[in-house]
Amino acid sequence: MLDLNLLPVLEAMLLEQNVTAAAGHVSLTQSAMSNALGRLRQHFDDPLFVKTRTGMLPTPRALELAAPIKEALALIRSSTDKLHHFDPRVSQRTYRLYMSDVGEMRFLPSLMEHLRSIGSTVKIECSQLDVNELADRMTLGEIDLALGFLPEMTGAIERIPLFNEHYVCLTRDDTDANGGKLTLKKFLEAGHIAIESMGSGHQLFEQFLERQGIKRNIALRVPHFVVIPMIVAETDLVVTVPARVAARIASTAKVRVHPLPIKYSKFEVSLFWHARFANDPPIRWLRNLVTQLFQEAPYVAAMGANAGGKLRVRTKSNG
Repeated sequence: MLDLNLLPVLEAMLLEQNVTAAAGHVSLTQSAMSNALGRLRQHFDDPLFVKTRTGMLPTPRALELAAPIKEALALIRSSTDKLHHFDPRVSQRTYRLYMSDVGEMRFLPSLMEHLRSIGSTVKIECSQLDVNELADRMTLGEIDLALGFLPEMTGAIERIPLFNEHYVCLTRDDTDANGGKLTLKKFLEAGHIAIESMGSGHQLFEQFLERQGIKRNIALRVPHFVVIPMIVAETDLVVTVPARVAARIASTAKVRVHPLPIKYSKFEVSLFWHARFANDPPIRWLRNLVTQLFQEAPYVAAMGANAGGKLRVRTKSNG
């Protein structure tokens, strides 16, 4: 059986009719080129090229092979190019993304508007599930990308940091708290909304308060963020949310943003994917798009300084 890697060698010899020039054409040493030519002669039982005063001229058998080899290589190259090319303006691909509802508030408006602006025909489906299932679902290709603060993600899951986030508080625009600073005393005396969003790193904030012995008056527990603007705008309740989400809520509802009166570290929001699909063209395209739309300094500067043009951080494995 013919080694297909030898076809470009025969093509180069037909083009150059010189062993040295043909070797350079396919990035081989002259000795490797001579060896490959010997294997071709053995396979076809023909000299293929004969040395003359004007160069290595092809034999009739080599000329006979020229057209089918050119056609075969063109087909292979075309197929390879298609595999490595992805056009979002014609693709009917449906991407399956994982994010909490607060992530949907942060990412989806800008993402969907950008897809519309470039005439993309791809579709987006969002899923919320137990974060303990996420790595397995990504391994199977059932979830393409995940976005958020997900410290549980380990093993073969890769990530790119997008930005640092911190918590702030929201109150109704005319509550007493807005007469001045939202102090710790006012924070503890107020009624609070506790958010128990599935798959959200927000649960870590609730656990932090419990470890610190900070007891709030929880007047309402909800499983998602989507109802927060309406409730806060119409009650005296306080809610603690990520700053970027608070800014979006404040732009559409009559609420006021306050610094969190408790010291709590910033947290890193990242984009995650499984290593199995790192080089899949559609996944790579959307990954690059999300990075372009949402990555903020200092990560943008770090990516620019990185020789590969990308900052890729692999999460530590538990194993």
